[in-house]
Amino acid sequence: MTLKQQLYTVWAFFTVSLKRLFRDRLALFFTFMFPLIFLIIFGFINSGNGNITFKVAVINQSNSSFAKQFAGKLRDSDTFKVDKSVTNMAEAKQQIQRSQIDGVIVLPAGFGDVKQGQNHPSGQAVIYFTRNNEQAGRTLVTVLEGSLKSVNQQFVDSSTPFTVAGQAINSKSLRSFDYAFTGIMGFAILGAGIFGPMNVFPELKKMGILRRLHTTPLRVWQYFLSNMLSNSITGLLSIAAMFVVAILVFHLKIVGNLFELTLFLTFGIMMVLGIGLALGGWAKNERQVAPLGNIIVFPMMFLTGVFIPRFLMPDWLQNLSFYMPLTPVIDGARMILSEGKSLLDLGPQLGIMAVWMVIIYAIAFRVFRWE
Repeated sequence: MTLKQQLYTVWAFFTVSLKRLFRDRLALFFTFMFPLIFLIIFGFINSGNGNITFKVAVINQSNSSFAKQFAGKLRDSDTFKVDKSVTNMAEAKQQIQRSQIDGVIVLPAGFGDVKQGQNHPSGQAVIYFTRNNEQAGRTLVTVLEGSLKSVNQQFVDSSTPFTVAGQAINSKSLRSFDYAFTGIMGFAILGAGIFGPMNVFPELKKMGILRRLHTTPLRVWQYFLSNMLSNSITGLLSIAAMFVVAILVFHLKIVGNLFELTLFLTFGIMMVLGIGLALGGWAKNERQVAPLGNIIVFPMMFLTGVFIPRFLMPDWLQNLSFYMPLTPVIDGARMILSEGKSLLDLGPQLGIMAVWMVIIYAIAFRVFRWE
């Protein structure tokens, strides 16, 4: 068989694989809709503007006009999300004990009155918080002190010998949604690369299809290559759908080169696909492949940045997870997409992926069986 005939066989099985996917509604759901569902959920969770907000109750026990105005400003503030349904201290304590609010701001009687010998209003606001939420409470005290500082300066002139100035550097930090989006891209790659072959191959063996293919001149490398091409196409289409939703709904900012990102993700999908080919090619049935697949997939879901950013993990766990197959894919995609890096800047990530590519496919060819 000539090389042209061998490549034609690869093309034929590539088209068959694509047609089988688009005729399978369940496969379409898990390939396209399932990652989109996760994207929408995590997108709404992480699409905040980054401002610190506190959910509080405000109880005004003072009759002064200043107290009424100050309580109104707190309710209109973007920093404080005031629960207007709480009207007394008993309700406020009940809410804070249930962790429904972060604290209670009380303006006691006499707050805002002009005392004898003064020509300006004064008073002390009190913030109540629980000990198990002390950090948020202390932060709330600091924020309210900052709000009152500007009010104090309207009544009392004071010089400040020492000051602090802030200056923005000429770069942008990543939003929490940027981490969420690249993580969900990793989940889509897991779906296209592992779940597909892991579920399809045992089914084809049970139906005797692979056994019949084994009697033909078809070689393992041809079958693997056709699956690599078809799964890469479906994986990229799934990620493209995610990009459309992320841009239209969550206003995703794209910094890097999309062509380089496409090349990088294609390499990543092909590398991860080797795990699915090894699992599906080795297993005789679904009962064999499911436990082993979960052992491999679940650590990658939770340790490589799919759902939890790696910078939140302990240092030793970050160092360990850096060498897992999916980690360089997610890190590299984030560096291109959100930081504007090029493929030339991703030497460590590409190196780890290349090593895993050789190891995984060596195992996949070794353990593959037609029946």
